[in-house]
Amino acid sequence: MKTLVICSGGMDSVTLAHKVAREHELIGLVSFDYGQRHKKELDFAKACADELNTEHILIDISNIGRQLTGSALTDDVDVPDGHYAEDTMKITVVPNRNAIMLTIAYGIAAARGAQAVATAVHGGDHFIYPDCRPAFTESFETMQRHALEGLGEISLFTPYVRTSKADIAAEGLGLGVDYRRTWSCYKGGEVHCGRCGTCVERREAFHLAGGSDPTEYADPEFWKAACHV
Repeated sequence: MKTLVICSGGMDSVTLAHKVAREHELIGLVSFDYGQRHKKELDFAKACADELNTEHILIDISNIGRQLTGSALTDDVDVPDGHYAEDTMKITVVPNRNAIMLTIAYGIAAARGAQAVATAVHGGDHFIYPDCRPAFTESFETMQRHALEGLGEISLFTPYVRTSKADIAAEGLGLGVDYRRTWSCYKGGEVHCGRCGTCVERREAFHLAGGSDPTEYADPEFWKAACHV
């Protein structure tokens, strides 16, 4: 299955890229500059493409991102500390971000004769991100089938949509993914902060997967309090 992977440079999408490279025909990684508060993650996406010897397609939609205001990921708003399950994390939602990215990725995939677009949405995202839920991904695939009727048959590959981040960590460790070459932190410092929602979830995932987390955190113990461990 010729597959285009949406890759942010984070642990989920990098794991997915390695999975696709192992199980299907990886034709490229597509990443998006949507005006996020730091661009550090995009360097890791490029590094993943280089490692897998595939094309890295970087799409600048920062002009669109500037209109999607109100999120801690795009505005001058403090990124909250704590677990994703807390209501405070809703400030990290960027309205319709995944729908916009998927639409562009589908267009690229159709132009290149791909059979699938892959995205690493997972069960842990469902609480606060509506465009990561199974109902959305299933409806989006149906919509694109109509949008590209006669132009291509492209499926939406979401192997993690009903699984946890711990499952992703376990699979990635089995695939030999070097997680030192991924970036999750929303704050974009020299090292992962260890306190924002994505850092806490990342640390918790390795713990639940029973694997070693090679990530350097500024606050490596905060996740225990946030997860009530």
